[in-house]
Order: sequence, then C-alpha cells, then structure tokens
Amino acid sequence: MRRVLNLVLLSTALVLVGAAAAEDKPAPAPAQATATAVPAQAQASAAAPAPKPDKGDVAWLLVATALVLMMSVPALALFYGGMVRAKNALSVLMQVFVVFSLVTVLWFVYGYSLAFTEGNAFFGGLDRLFMRGAADPFAGEYAMGATFSKGVVIPEILFACFQATFAAITCCLILGAFAERARFAAVLVFIALWFTFAYVPIAHMVWFWPGPDAYTDAKLVDALNAKAGLIWQWGALDFAGGTVVHINAGVAGLVGAYMVGKRTGYGREALMPHNLTLTMIGASLLWFGWFGFNAGSALESGNTAALAFMNTFLATACAVLAWCAGEAMLKGKASMLGAASGAVAGLVAITPAAGNVGIAGAFVIGTAAGFVCLWGVNGLKRLLRADDSLDVFGVHAVGGILGALLTGVFASPDLGGPGFVEDWVTGKQGFSSVGEQLWVQLKAVLLTVVWSGVVAAVAYKIADIVVGLRVSEEEEREGLDTSSHGEAAYRF
Repeated sequence: MRRVLNLVLLSTALVLVGAAAAEDKPAPAPAQATATAVPAQAQASAAAPAPKPDKGDVAWLLVATALVLMMSVPALALFYGGMVRAKNALSVLMQVFVVFSLVTVLWFVYGYSLAFTEGNAFFGGLDRLFMRGAADPFAGEYAMGATFSKGVVIPEILFACFQATFAAITCCLILGAFAERARFAAVLVFIALWFTFAYVPIAHMVWFWPGPDAYTDAKLVDALNAKAGLIWQWGALDFAGGTVVHINAGVAGLVGAYMVGKRTGYGREALMPHNLTLTMIGASLLWFGWFGFNAGSALESGNTAALAFMNTFLATACAVLAWCAGEAMLKGKASMLGAASGAVAGLVAITPAAGNVGIAGAFVIGTAAGFVCLWGVNGLKRLLRADDSLDVFGVHAVGGILGALLTGVFASPDLGGPGFVEDWVTGKQGFSSVGEQLWVQLKAVLLTVVWSGVVAAVAYKIADIVVGLRVSEEEEREGLDTSSHGEAAYRF
C-alpha cells in the first residue's frame, strides 16, 4: 500500500508541474467564468456593483449537489452490489465508497483547478490549487462564478462541490467493468491516474469557457473562444456529461475488462446477481438523484432546469418500457434487471441532451436508448468478447454515444429543440443544421473514445506493474469480501 500512496503522490506532482509549464501566464485574471462548467470570478463593470447570487439558484444547486452525491453513495453502490455474487457484494460497496472519497479529495487539491481555470485547450492552470482564492470566510469574501445568463452568479465553491460529485461518480462507474476480480490497491492506483489524465482534461475540453459575462464586445469573441476547451471551441453540445462522464467511463471500463481479464469460470459457470432487490433500489435512487445531475447542470433555477427535469423524467420512463419490450421479444419475458438497466440507459442517453432538446427529443432518445443499449449488453457484448461484468460499456458508452449524437439532431428548432446561443454578446439563439451539428458531436465522441482508451490502457499497465491488477484465482474463488477486506456482506 505504501507503493500505492507513493505512486498517487508522484502522479499528482507530475500533472501539477506539467500544468504549470503549460500556462501562458502565471495567474489568470479572477474574472474568468464558465457557465456550462466553470464559474471563476464573474466580470463586473466598474460602473455597476458586482452581481449577487440569487438565493433560489443557490438553494437549488445545493440540493442538486446532494442529489448527485447520493447517486454514488449509496445508489450506484447498491445498484452494482446487487448484481455481483454474494461473496463480492461488500467489495463493490467498498470500492465505490473509497473511490468516491479519493476522487473528491483529488478534485479539491488539483482537479478543479486543472479542469475549470484558464490554461490551454486541454488543461487548465493552477489558479485554484487547493481551492486557493475561492473563499475568505473571515473577510466574508466569496468568489462568484457565472451561469448561463449574463449577470447571474453562484458561489464558486458551490459550483466546485457540484462538479466534484460528477468527477467522483464517473470514476465509480468504471468499477463495474472489472468487478469481482480486481485488486483493491490496483483500483486506487488506476483511478488516481485515469482521473488526472483522462477525466480532468476531457472535462476542461468539453466544459471550460470564459463565461457569458466576458462577451461584452464582438471584437473580443475570437480571443475569448480561443481560451475555451478544445471541444467547446468546436461547438459540441453536452449538457450534463454524455462525453465527460458516460462515454469516458464506459471506454475506460471496456479497456479494463480486457486488461484485467475475464472472471474465473466466465462462460462456464453461472455468475448470477445475488440480490436484485438491492439493484432495483439502487436504480430507483439513481433515477431520483439524476434530477440533480441533469436539471442541476442548468446552474440556475429556471426554465432550462425545468426542461432538463422534464426530459430526464420522460426519457427514463420511455427507456424502461423499450428495454422491457425488447427483452420480451428476444427472450419471451421481461426481467427486473432489464427494467433497472433500461432506466439507467435512458438516464445516460438523455444526459447530454437534457437541456438541449425539446420534449419530442426526450421521447425518441429514451425509447432508442432502451433498444440500443439492450443490444449493447447482448449482441455487441458477444462481438467484443469482453467480460464487462456489469455492462459499463454496453450501457454507459453505448448510451452516451447515442445520446450525444441525437443531441445534435434534436437540438434543432425544427424538431422542437431550443437550438443554441450563436452570439454570446447579444444572447441571440440560432442553429446551424442537423448535419453540421451531428458532425461536431461525432468529433467530440471520437476524441473522447480515443483519449479515454489510451489513458486507461497506460493507467492499467502502470497499476499492474506496481501492485498487480487482479487477485489470485484462490482469492477470487473465496470472494473479495473475505480475501481483500476480511469481512462479509452477510452473516447467517
């Protein structure tokens, strides 16, 4: 375990040094902000008082942050824990709980700064290292960050907490792909590396921009856009994390399934879920918490949040029905596991689209997700020949890709969508064309797949060299609850 801690500290030091070298200037002005993803200091003119946060917006984002936290602990832990065998249930709960905590700490040490401050097109800088400068409680001074509306701000520390829950659950999602055979220390080494070199830069590329208040003159637009993350500059739409969270995690999970190897007995023994009641409870809590995930990403308590809430509600229900219908056609009966999986598939697919499409889009995206992800965990899984234990790739990557692409279609006002802001100086809404936006969405998907896959492969290899990726066959057959943690989920 000492080697694990040393490696985590070394990787942290390397990325901080690299980011410092990449900065064009020692410290960006505190007036930088992002609405989609980064409040830094909201700009205020010298003639006008600095805007103050609306209590309704703050209250909503506080609740949304707590809801997203609940999505990991306990919701995802229960969802995954019920799908493994009884002898490994506790190990899954433990991995989710500890990984969530690890990523939360790394986020506030350096992750937030590298994701959501100005740097280059791939990484931010070190302006918020250890959250420096975000709050001075003694003086009563709190940095404010922009939302999607000019002059509307929220406390930056609140935004940082909200985004911390996104980073943490993304890393926890990966765990399902290699459940029941990975060494606990290796999981921690891998997560620290992948979080640093995959999650953080992709979050920066997709969500970082200077914020609406920076766009005061048309002459400034090109220079301001050049400060944004690469995928933001392309114009890709990702409301709450189709690329950053789901495709990112799903691809890393598939790579892990290959590199960790198949479970002992896979294809020869029945590796059945031990408690679908836990899985159903977990899926239900995920659905509940996802309202914070998607509607909270509006960063304001207004119409966009209401649209995202509505679309999240509807698309999930459509996906449950579609998955159950597809399963009944394929296997002659629908299952509780299928219904729960359908709910998650719908939630995943609507994530990038939640505030970017109209209600008609939610009907289509949710229904398509149920059928497509059902194929992802059956036909596609057989083609890939990977033991993705809990179908992380088949649900999260496949659903995320579907949702990201269909966002480019149903964002069109001709199909009931809101379009997007074409001019942040005036706030003018518009839309290019379905074909053009679809191409932009596809580029974002491809970059995320390649980036996450390469980083994951390297991170798994390093973890394997340092501590070994998987437990011995004897430990695996005994069960990770006992062999890795000296405990048991159940005592009869």
